[in-house]
Formats: sequence, C-alpha cells, structure tokens
Amino acid sequence: MALTSQNWMERGQRVLIPTYARQPLVLVRGQGVQVWDVEGKEYMDFVAGISVCNLGHVHPEVSAALNRQVQELVHVSNLYHIPNQIELAERLTRLSFADRAFFCNSGAEANEGAIKLCRRYAFKRFGPERYQIICMRNSFHGRTLATLSATGQEKFWQGFAPLMPGFLFVPFNDLQAVEQAIDASTAAILVEPIQGEGGVQMPGPGYLEGLRQLCDRHQLLLVFDEVQTGMGRTGKLFAYEHFGIAPDIMTLAKALANGLPIGALLATDRAAQAFGPGSHASTFGGGPVVTAAARAVLDIISQPTFLAEVEKKGEYFKKELQQLQARYDLIKEVRGLGLMLALELDQDGGPVVVACRERGALINCTQGNILRFLPPLIVTRDEIDRFLEILTEALKVL
Repeated sequence: MALTSQNWMERGQRVLIPTYARQPLVLVRGQGVQVWDVEGKEYMDFVAGISVCNLGHVHPEVSAALNRQVQELVHVSNLYHIPNQIELAERLTRLSFADRAFFCNSGAEANEGAIKLCRRYAFKRFGPERYQIICMRNSFHGRTLATLSATGQEKFWQGFAPLMPGFLFVPFNDLQAVEQAIDASTAAILVEPIQGEGGVQMPGPGYLEGLRQLCDRHQLLLVFDEVQTGMGRTGKLFAYEHFGIAPDIMTLAKALANGLPIGALLATDRAAQAFGPGSHASTFGGGPVVTAAARAVLDIISQPTFLAEVEKKGEYFKKELQQLQARYDLIKEVRGLGLMLALELDQDGGPVVVACRERGALINCTQGNILRFLPPLIVTRDEIDRFLEILTEALKVL
C-alpha cells in the first residue's frame, strides 16, 4: 500500500532533529513551476526552494548535463584540476567584476569563506588590529557560527552564545551609521544588496554606491552577499549590476546549480591574493557533477534575452500586486525587484500561506507579516495570473 503524507510526516517526526517548522506537505515530484505531493495534488511553487530552482524543477538541459557527468566522473579531490570547475570559474569571472572563484557547498559556506578572506586580506595588508566587519541589522548570512555571528537578527542567536567576535551592526540603509562605525579595526563591509530573509528590503537611492565610496576612502573590502539575489533573480545576472558599482567580493549559492549544493566565492585579484594553498578548502566544493550542472544553468540564465524576460515578468507581477494593494487595506507595501517580490501586511501572514497552499500555491512568509514571492524565473504570465487569482482568494481569509 502506498504511503500517505501523514505516514511520511509521522516517520519524519520520529527520526529527524526538528530544526524546521515544516508545513504538512510531502513533495515527491516537480516539473517546471509545478510540484506534486505524495497524494498527487498539484501546487504552483512560488518558493522555488527559496530562490534555488530558478530554472524550475527538472530542467531538461540541467538534467542532461548531470546525466552525462555522473556516467564519467562523480568526485575527485581538489588536489587535482577539475575541467568543469575551471570552465565554470571562467564563465563567472567573464560575466562579473571578479577575477577569481572558489567553490564550496552552500551560501553559508561561501559567506564563511568571504569572512575569512576579509580577515586574512586585512591581516596581511594592515596587520592583526584590523579584523572587524561591519554588518547590517536585519541581515541574514547563514547558520554556521561565523555567519550567524554576522547575521543581524537576534532571534537567530538565541542559545548559541558566545558568538564570534569581530562583527559590528548598523541599520540597513543608514550610510551615516556606517561611516561613524568605521575605525582603525575595520576590515570590511558585508551587505546583501537586497535583504531577503529580512523581508525583501530594498536599498535606498545611493546607499550601495555610498558604501562603495566609504570602502574606497578607508581601504576596506566591500562584500555583497548575493546568495539569494544572484543568478538572474532580480532581472540582472547579479543584483549589483542595477546600481552601477561592483563589490570586491561576492558570494553565490542557491540557484547556481538549480538545486544541487554549491556555493561560490568570487573576488578581485587584489582580494583573492590573500588566500594561498592551505589557507582555505572544501572537500566537495566545485566537484565535477555540481559544476557541470552550474555550467548548464549559467549558460541559460546569462542570456540577455532570458534576463530581459525576467525583468518584464517581474514588472508585470509587481504591477498586479500593486493593483491588489489598492483593493486590500491590509497590504502596507509592495516591494522588490525582478522576480524577488513581497507584500508587507499589517498583520500575521501565516494564514495566507496556509490558504494559498490549500488552493494549490506555495508561498513563503518572512518576518511574520511579509509574504515573499520567489517563483522560478521560467514562470509565464499565465502562471502569474493563475497564482494571483489564488492569492486574491487567500487574502480574504484575513
């Protein structure tokens, strides 16, 4: 007899460490924007693994690249040269500000590497007194101890003290606070161009450009965490491209291999020279299989026509959400860029998430009252329209 969702949930509750507040849903199949649960019910996935499946589920070109590679070579150590890894680094550096890349397994690991690179760069260039990294309140950079210490949300710190020293927090979008925080111990500024887990918080006019100027003036490294905003999510391949400036270091993960675990640390030659053999490593990072998938993903997403479509669909989706705002007083704000969009409500958004799920659409709520929409970038206008019909009905539960 086939197992039901209830069977699977009960088995999971007996053996998994309960670190997630999971929804009562057991997903077993996906195709494009759609996913299906174990009972065969279909859902529109406007979470996409939290901005991971940017090309949708089971993309044929990514699957083909994986199938070819797993039949040739699955893993070798980074003690040897890996052609797929080299070709992926060549593509990423050609398409960005960066000169060099380091590959790992996740966004947290990429940010961990960025923190280490900043400290080592400052140590080698200025001495041991320069180690502090200025981070933003309401930010999110990962769950390892170092990235948790760099995350500006106290709720994630509970029970994990003492956190790592060397991180200082200022309000997001407050250039004056950043300038006042800079002293002789400052090595770098770490920021998400758009805060994701913080509720799709947009940078104000001139903010990121101002951070660049401060870093140049004080010889600091500027680090952009593009784990969520990168890989076409905002309508550009990387979000920093919207602002006419570039960081010294950028981290990527999530959509880079469309669902396979990979992270990347990209850096200018000047910053990257702080690392040498033995200073940083990853056993599985940049292996033949994930880099084969990432090459296929990048080849598709980096196409100007693909990115232009993301931008158009994002503008359409946002405009429709703004029309929804005009009808519902409980919607305080519509914000976001490309297909990274959010509705801020004046009350708890949890019931809307449940109502959407019951009607066949998956969404995410962050910060308690911010509905976040991160559909696969291949979503069509018709699918956006279908989703909006579900969302409109779901909002009526409030």
